[in-house]
Amino acid sequence: MSAITLRNVSKRFGDVVIIPGLDLDIRDGEFVVFVGPSGCGKSTLLRLIAGLEDVSGGAISIDGRDVTETPPARRGLAMVFQSYALYPHMSVGANIAFPLKMAGMDKAQIEKKVQGAAATLNLTDYLHRKPRELSGGQRQRVAIGRAIVREPNGFLFDEPLSNLDAALRVNMRLEISELHQQLKTTMIYVTHDQVEAMTMADKIVVLNRGRVEQVGSPLELYEHPDNLFVAGFIGSPKMNLVTGPFAERNGARTVGIRPEHLLIDRSGGELTGTAGVSEHLGSDTFIHIRLDDGQSLTARAPGEFRLNHGERVGLTPEAGRLHRFDEKGAAIR
Repeated sequence: MSAITLRNVSKRFGDVVIIPGLDLDIRDGEFVVFVGPSGCGKSTLLRLIAGLEDVSGGAISIDGRDVTETPPARRGLAMVFQSYALYPHMSVGANIAFPLKMAGMDKAQIEKKVQGAAATLNLTDYLHRKPRELSGGQRQRVAIGRAIVREPNGFLFDEPLSNLDAALRVNMRLEISELHQQLKTTMIYVTHDQVEAMTMADKIVVLNRGRVEQVGSPLELYEHPDNLFVAGFIGSPKMNLVTGPFAERNGARTVGIRPEHLLIDRSGGELTGTAGVSEHLGSDTFIHIRLDDGQSLTARAPGEFRLNHGERVGLTPEAGRLHRFDEKGAAIR
């Protein structure tokens, strides 16, 4: 296992600055998720750690050893890509064994490691099949198995679930989390999906235009966002952000309210508006409401709650649940 440290790491492509300069500490055995919108630099940062991209400045160390100029094969890290990159003419077992064969390991050791990885990933019954005979989730497990047999000090996942449908994404999310619990190995996981980040991470790194907006546990980011970017990005549905007189009465330029912290009352409230579309999801109902001043909010209610489209409604934030932000978008503590 490995602790990974970045100090003032930057990346430029010509005159274009992708990462202006970044510090980050990843503890041994930690599951860290890089999350942010497309183009925020999260995959580039992962590739810098892997050694697949050269840094433009700064230093990267693994367990205190400077690896800034060390080639990828000697960093002790294994990477799992969005593309499965399996050899179609090889069996599952041969695909998993391939890096060990290239390393010159003897057949008995290879067989032992392949069987161990297959057992961990529930692939034992599929070792003789070809990739085309597998589902998308099974193929991704093969790609992970190929990384496991190397017994790396850390795993790097670059949006590994993007090619899967919704149900498989949920299953693989659970399987990767369970794998981390079994292996206790440092894992860095890149995604644009903040639900994946919230459900999988020990620590989330929120990136925006190559800069770290906030680092913390999922609940820390959810309950105490440092700024408007994090507030609006973390959470599903996202936090409601209200400006105008209501925010000013609370001593802020912008006030944030989570959908579950809005109390709905047909007789009125601190905010009033008109009900729009209601999304009934079984356990929850999400109601989209247009306030009288034109701003839009989402309120979360129990699944059986019903509100007619066009009905007048009042909303009152739960006491102590407001998030206040100043004119620069920074949280007011």
